[in-house]
Amino acid sequence: MTKQLSELAVGEGGKIVKVGGEGAIRRRLFDMGVTPGADVFFRKKAPLGDPIEITLRGYELTLRKAEAQCVEVKVEE
Repeated sequence: MTKQLSELAVGEGGKIVKVGGEGAIRRRLFDMGVTPGADVFFRKKAPLGDPIEITLRGYELTLRKAEAQCVEVKVEE
């Protein structure tokens, strides 16, 4: 099952299968290591839901909800 990264629940993880977006947003995601095949773990989210914090490639990364909606994740079951 695939979901957008922004739809994951705290504590859920998976593997990135697709990175969407256009131009600068897509480039920024790739520069931060958000690439297909990378394992991702949803650590926490801010009280109002934006931003979110994920663990990716051994480091913590904070993304805006709009950026996270561009990333499609295959959820581990």
